[in-house]
Amino acid sequence: MLMRIRLELARDQDFPNGSKLHGYDFAAPLNADGHLDLAEWKTTRERCRVKRFWAGEPDLIGHLVHKSGGQSGRWVFDYNAKDDSDDEPGFKFDKHTFAAGEYVSVQEHDGQQRTFRVASVRDLAVT
Repeated sequence: MLMRIRLELARDQDFPNGSKLHGYDFAAPLNADGHLDLAEWKTTRERCRVKRFWAGEPDLIGHLVHKSGGQSGRWVFDYNAKDDSDDEPGFKFDKHTFAAGEYVSVQEHDGQQRTFRVASVRDLAVT
C-alpha cells in the first residue's frame, strides 16, 4: 500500500523550533511494520514521487529511488534521473520506521545532513 509521508525539519541550530516550512512530502510503500517495502516499490516506483519544499526556494519534484550497492542498497530522493549529483540519500531509510513522531535524516544535495520529524503518514488513496 502506498503511503503519503510528510517530513518536517526537526529543530537544529538554524531552526531551534524546527520548521513546518522545510521538508519533504513523498509517496512510498510501507510494510506492516512501517518500513519501506522494496518488493512493493519495484511494482509502484513510478508513483513514488517526492516534493522537497523549502521556504523561499522553488519546490523540487522527483522520485524515491532505491539504488543498489552495499548490503541492502540505499534509498534516495532523485530529482534528475540522468544526474546523481542532485540525489539526496536517506540515512538508513531501510532500517527506519516511518510513523508519526519518529525521526529520520537526509543528506541534502548541498552535502548537509539534516534531521526531519515524520509529521504524518497517511494512505495515499485517502489523502
